[in-house]
Amino acid sequence: MDAVLQLSAPWWVFVLRGVVIYALVMVLVRLSGKRAIGQFTPFDLVLLILVGNAVQNGLNGGDNSVTGAVILAATLMVLNYAVAWVTARSPAAERLLEGRPVVLAHDGVVFSEMLEQELVSRQDFEEAMRLNGIANVADIGLALLETDGKISVLPRHRIDGVVRVHPASRRRRRPGH
Repeated sequence: MDAVLQLSAPWWVFVLRGVVIYALVMVLVRLSGKRAIGQFTPFDLVLLILVGNAVQNGLNGGDNSVTGAVILAATLMVLNYAVAWVTARSPAAERLLEGRPVVLAHDGVVFSEMLEQELVSRQDFEEAMRLNGIANVADIGLALLETDGKISVLPRHRIDGVVRVHPASRRRRRPGH
């Protein structure tokens, strides 16, 4: 039973390895771009499995003890919570770690160079239009590639989080109606 629980290195080595590998993987994910995060394809699954396998020995250093696994899992959970806590309270940290949304289209004009730069296919963009109930590019008010890799598309009558009133629908309303 002792062999299952016995660490091959001091506990702090596992914490240090967890911090270093977590930071490394965060940087790699951040560099891979927003769209790679938002679109999960079979290729991404293969990459995820291979990256997990590649960093495994960096995390545990060959230690197969349950104690080492518990320390590593707890370290990764604490790091994830700490990153979420910091990004929720610091706009600068949020920008650094998550980036900013990217404008893909505005007022009926699609920015093809931005689609290409952000690795968004025309098919993915058109799918996002359909999912948001927009059939024609001319009806797009704003299309954003969000920090999580999803594409948000707002129709022309709804931009900047405010509903624009179409001129034909402007009429006086009675109080309470």
